[in-house]
Amino acid sequence: MKHYKPTTSGRRGMTGIDFSLLSKDKSEKSLLANIKRHVGRSKSSGRITVRHKGGGVKKLYRMIEFSQTRIDSPARVVALEYDPNRTAFIALIEYLGMPAGRHSKYRQYIIAPQDLKVGDEIIFSEKAPLKPGNRVKLKNITVGTMVYNIELEPGKGGKLVRSAGSSAQVLAQEGNYVNLKMPSTEVRKFISECFASIGMVSNPENRYYRVGKAGKSRLKGRRPHVRGSAMNPVDHPHGGGEGRQPIGLKHPKTPWGKPALGVKTRNTKKWTNKFIIQRRKK
Repeated sequence: MKHYKPTTSGRRGMTGIDFSLLSKDKSEKSLLANIKRHVGRSKSSGRITVRHKGGGVKKLYRMIEFSQTRIDSPARVVALEYDPNRTAFIALIEYLGMPAGRHSKYRQYIIAPQDLKVGDEIIFSEKAPLKPGNRVKLKNITVGTMVYNIELEPGKGGKLVRSAGSSAQVLAQEGNYVNLKMPSTEVRKFISECFASIGMVSNPENRYYRVGKAGKSRLKGRRPHVRGSAMNPVDHPHGGGEGRQPIGLKHPKTPWGKPALGVKTRNTKKWTNKFIIQRRKK
């Protein structure tokens, strides 16, 4: 982490992420895409459905390989890069034995695990050495190993554990299922034929990142968020009162009067509920 001297009010308490370990080359042009942003508006109605979004610096999307399109083909890490669309760093890999070239179709972006370095070799295979970056079927991963980018259904690509510094732990092998302890402390079953990547997601220091000033949030596309207690009663359930007042309610509410904190929002009829062995700690 970078710690700044408080030369201004905005600098006081600000922390930054150390990018010195990342490669200085430009991103792979063939793996960049321009995706239209909807900045909180519904595509069907055009109305704002998520508040406090808008503006921000333009950015291109990096096409990440969350699945395993090339099985049993070793690859070499060409570069480690910053991705403005996610908290984790990404790695550019090039498959060995393929025609070389900077704009080759035999290059892919993957989520970079911690301790992965430029020049390292990785492989996606049903059985492979349990070292960071390799992608292996859950049934071939030993108990106690940390994994990330986990598939929910075989062949559908990694859906879970993809944010900076996160990882799940293999707890047990039981028949056609593998028990994993998720970052939320929830314990759940996964089909043993699903793939997962070995290691922990890179940039674990992201949890200590402090924006420091409002201007930096605007660059990220976050608009100002007004407290409900600063509004009038007509605008928010927390509003009203002379001077600074508490919300006057037993539990906080959303602007539309629904409970805001500590409320279970998971669908009780969700089909994946049957795989949950132990709920996360409250």
